[in-house]
Amino acid sequence: MTALIFPETVNPHGTLFAGAGLAMMSKAAFLVASRRARRTVVMAGSEKIDFRTPVLPGEALELTAVVTRIGRSSMSVEVTGEAETLTTGARHLAMTGRFEMVAVDETGRPTPIAIPKEEKTQ
Repeated sequence: MTALIFPETVNPHGTLFAGAGLAMMSKAAFLVASRRARRTVVMAGSEKIDFRTPVLPGEALELTAVVTRIGRSSMSVEVTGEAETLTTGARHLAMTGRFEMVAVDETGRPTPIAIPKEEKTQ
């Protein structure tokens, strides 16, 4: 997931507002967890969110999300964000975080995550 950082998402210091960055990271976690579970998912928690370097307006923020653990109804998702200066191509690790996502049914209750056939045979 890639986003261009606009001035309306910055803090008084002129860098990406942490809340806006966290929102983008949670969207990336939601997308990868939804694709893996093929169900509705909700965020149960987040931990170890680190904002390592500032992200400036005009930079692109590329978020990568990977499912690192699958339980009965929950998943852990690691998200990293790299900022890129578009005019030079220079990149730097800007943020990292871990999110716990839970698959839910129509009533909002946790529901099992199906294991794909290719994973069952390995």
